[in-house]
Amino acid sequence: MKILVQKVLSASVTVDNTKISEISGGLLLFVGIEKNDTTAQADFLAKKVANLRIFEDENKKMNRSVLDVHGEILAVSQFTLAANLNCGNRPGFDNAATPETAKPLYDYFVKQLQSFNLSVRTGIFQADMKVALINDGPCTFVLQK
Repeated sequence: MKILVQKVLSASVTVDNTKISEISGGLLLFVGIEKNDTTAQADFLAKKVANLRIFEDENKKMNRSVLDVHGEILAVSQFTLAANLNCGNRPGFDNAATPETAKPLYDYFVKQLQSFNLSVRTGIFQADMKVALINDGPCTFVLQK
């Protein structure tokens, strides 16, 4: 399971020219589910995301979490994070979980984030989504378990 974490001032998802989700500030998560990923990994990563201290405190140090700043989360499924780019110039997706496997684990991950009393919005699984964001920093991290 791979998650691209971006600290944002705002982010939104549009599907078929309709904005379906947006946050005013917090974290934009691109979530990639790979074959053999488990709920234990989702548990670990949800806790890591909730407690990741990447927001500045009064001394301009990254010392506060999304929980501490009462930020929101926008979680977007992103199977391309499972791409293998080591051979040739065309990405291979053999490592990506099938949609039938990935969707329940993605939904489980979102519920785990919500269990921290976080406001979590999502895109639409497997939809052609247009994601807009204003990255804060820029501040971007990759989490993997």
